[in-house]
Amino acid sequence: MKRFALIGAAGYIADRHMRAIKETGNELVCATDRFDVMGRIDSYFPDAEFFLEIENLDKYMDDLRRQGKPIDYVSICTPNYMHPSHIRLALRNGANAICEKPLVIYPQDMHIIKDIENETGKRVFTILQLRYHPTILALKKKIEQGGNKTYDIDLSYITTRGKWYLKSWKGDISKSGGVATNIGIHFFDMITWIFGDVKENIVHHYGPHKAAGFLQLKKARVRWFLSLDYSDLPFQATEKGMRTYRSITVDGNEIEFSGGFTDLHTATYQNILDSKGFGIEDARESIELTDYVRNTKPIGLKGDYHPFLKNV
Repeated sequence: MKRFALIGAAGYIADRHMRAIKETGNELVCATDRFDVMGRIDSYFPDAEFFLEIENLDKYMDDLRRQGKPIDYVSICTPNYMHPSHIRLALRNGANAICEKPLVIYPQDMHIIKDIENETGKRVFTILQLRYHPTILALKKKIEQGGNKTYDIDLSYITTRGKWYLKSWKGDISKSGGVATNIGIHFFDMITWIFGDVKENIVHHYGPHKAAGFLQLKKARVRWFLSLDYSDLPFQATEKGMRTYRSITVDGNEIEFSGGFTDLHTATYQNILDSKGFGIEDARESIELTDYVRNTKPIGLKGDYHPFLKNV
């Protein structure tokens, strides 16, 4: 049984981490969050210590380490911009880190964290749960068996958000990394994992609510569109009362992988515990991709752009 700490315990994604710790047969020893209504923890680990100040969690972990009862893993579910600091806290306390997406916003942070890994002998793992999705695994196998063929892909992801979004840390590009990083990082990781490294990266549109562009990968041409705006939803979604639309087509064929998302954190944890988790180098391609998107001037409706942009 491994001993866990959790930072950001009140966030919505933290519930999946608590469940994954429980379902893999491990123990949540302590947790922290600024928010003080934490009834959810009672469903999983009612005896876990809880701290409102991360400094007190840091002290508690250090005390445990000195008593010969160290924390083995720290699960990090905090806002994106806090990840580098919380990863450092974990490693400096002799624990491995399991960090939600994106691992970091800025590529330079990966180099620093890599150095601290080497200094401490501990590892940083990231949540790339789509790599465990059965449909995605089947697609990867199919592409690997297809030789050097180049595929045409349309990636569309619209997940509508209310007015609160831009007033929260998620609406601050310096804290979230912007829309391409905050809602797109998993999909960029997935397509580069399957279709290979980026050869060309063109941005057609980038704003607070939406972004779109074109990627030339080793084995694919990708038109992508990400949005938080309800007005971007296609008719087939709105007629069903849906507020989220997710679509990936490969050579015109839809890849359906909507189901099973909430069960993949446990699979992720089990692979980490079995020494088969994904680390810094696995996250690098998508982090560098989104960093480029965020810092590149959009070219507008030129070239091979996503068809949804015609209505923007």
